[in-house]
Amino acid sequence: MNKEISIWDGVIKCPVVGVLKDFNDRSFRHSLAPLLIATNITMYNQAGIKLKTTNVFSTMQSVKQVFEKTFPNFVYEYRFLDDKIASFYKQENQLAQLYKIFAAIAILLSCLGLYGLASFMAVQRIKEVGIRKVLGATSGSIVYLFSKEFIILIAIAFAIATPIAWYYMHQWLQAYVYRINISWWLFAAGGMAAIVIALATISFQAIKAAKANPVKSLRSE
Repeated sequence: MNKEISIWDGVIKCPVVGVLKDFNDRSFRHSLAPLLIATNITMYNQAGIKLKTTNVFSTMQSVKQVFEKTFPNFVYEYRFLDDKIASFYKQENQLAQLYKIFAAIAILLSCLGLYGLASFMAVQRIKEVGIRKVLGATSGSIVYLFSKEFIILIAIAFAIATPIAWYYMHQWLQAYVYRINISWWLFAAGGMAAIVIALATISFQAIKAAKANPVKSLRSE
């Protein structure tokens, strides 16, 4: 307070009349930077106005009339602050949509592959299933027999994918000054979701094989 700031080698000199608490005026990719808020008659063609959300259209028309009357030589343009903030993260929003689409396609292709593999295994092991049922195996044990092999494969894939995903996510977050920490439960939730989706995909073939009549599968032997 009661000090003077010189800008552009003394072209503009501003007395300090107040100090504000630090706040972000840019994307979170950047840290806090020195910010000077000043009045300058040559820049009075811009104004920040706080509006109520009720009847915005008529309010904007009134603002336009006042602006054009006060500054007839300037073109009236407006932009909402929330739109400006959203533009900071336009790239991230677009990437998020692409990631969702690619993830959905990957899940669909994975489910189709799992379903095909489960169907193939059911045909290949139909006689084995019939013998197990004749010897007293329950439907639950047959379903478990099919499911455990897929769970093992998913666990191996999860062990390989997790450190790779963590590394690239960590590298991506380094572009931001303000960022979250990657929690372990995110990967645990992803692994559980993969297991649930896989079991839901193969359950039809597993239950079908478990419910099949062993006489039909063994009568050719």
